[in-house]
Amino acid sequence: MIRTEICDMFGIEHPILLAGMGGASTPELAAAVSNAGGLGVMGASSVGPRALRNWIHRCRDLTDKPFGIDTLLPASVRRGTNLAPMSNGPLPQDLIPEYRAMVSSFLDQQGIPIADNKEIWPEEDGPPLFSKEFFESQMDIIIDEKVPIYVSGLGNPGPWVERIHSYGGKVMAVVGAVRHARQVVEAGIDAVIAQGHDGGGHNSPIGTMALIPQVVDAVGNQVSVIGAGGITDGRGVAAAIMLGAKGAWIGSAFLASEEAGLFEGQKQAIVEASEEGTTVSRSVTGKPARMIKSKWTQLWEESGKEPLPMPFQTQISRPALVSANLASRSQDINPGFAGQGIGMIKAIRPAAEIMAEIVDGLESTFTHQLNALSG
Repeated sequence: MIRTEICDMFGIEHPILLAGMGGASTPELAAAVSNAGGLGVMGASSVGPRALRNWIHRCRDLTDKPFGIDTLLPASVRRGTNLAPMSNGPLPQDLIPEYRAMVSSFLDQQGIPIADNKEIWPEEDGPPLFSKEFFESQMDIIIDEKVPIYVSGLGNPGPWVERIHSYGGKVMAVVGAVRHARQVVEAGIDAVIAQGHDGGGHNSPIGTMALIPQVVDAVGNQVSVIGAGGITDGRGVAAAIMLGAKGAWIGSAFLASEEAGLFEGQKQAIVEASEEGTTVSRSVTGKPARMIKSKWTQLWEESGKEPLPMPFQTQISRPALVSANLASRSQDINPGFAGQGIGMIKAIRPAAEIMAEIVDGLESTFTHQLNALSG
């Protein structure tokens, strides 16, 4: 069995962490990965405060193993810099009516009725999605529930580190550059996740193979570094470890799991996609993110319009994408975020089976390489 220092840090058997993919990494998926010996992390980026507490309770009902939660803490929203004028002059909030009209026309052309607000927005009486108040209310719930491991999928969790450490929790942050790694380490976190350009969701302009060793060189003597970005099987985990990481943060491999919180059309899109099937676009959240190519990403490419910064772009994208999901059009309009390793995903399977295959692949890769070197 391959073990590294993060196994002892998090109380897990294998140095494999489920990426906290928003909407996909549900309590059921996180619990399945934790029960299989990895660290299951729920992706709660758009989960409102009340629902987030329910997610935590559901996960605890499903596993007695360690688990974590991933949310977003974007500095641009917390500092208010997202309110600055766009590159073409106007304020982002002033462009919302024009952008909504474009999206409404798109939905009409696709024959998709707009969904009811109650289906589109989490907890209408709560803080607005992706607002400063939304992010802070999530953190209050996470700390109140004493979640074992917290992961900031975007931004610096420094203001909350002391409160999480006070009850024995651990803190990680996903970074895409050496300078960001140094910043979060100075904030006192326990491990850094270095996610390269290959990865799905919000990612880095730097390739995974280049990013991991540079982050390791910069902070590896202070905290553990976990590799991420396009790592889809045991060979990828082994490669990350050889680059100096202590394990891997894996997302796309579990998107087509039975437990993933995706529509069947989205899972099928992943199974059918190739390594060329993704693109980096700001069309969903307002920040660059790797996702499967679709009619939605094509709309923005052809429109010539600059997506709005977070959270304004979400006010444009979420009604359209939720409506597409409910109209059974997720496969061609909202297939979702995914990394460049999705060409290796060939079927929808239980998470435990996927996890076992990754573990076997990790161990056999090291065994094969040792035999090759000694032979």
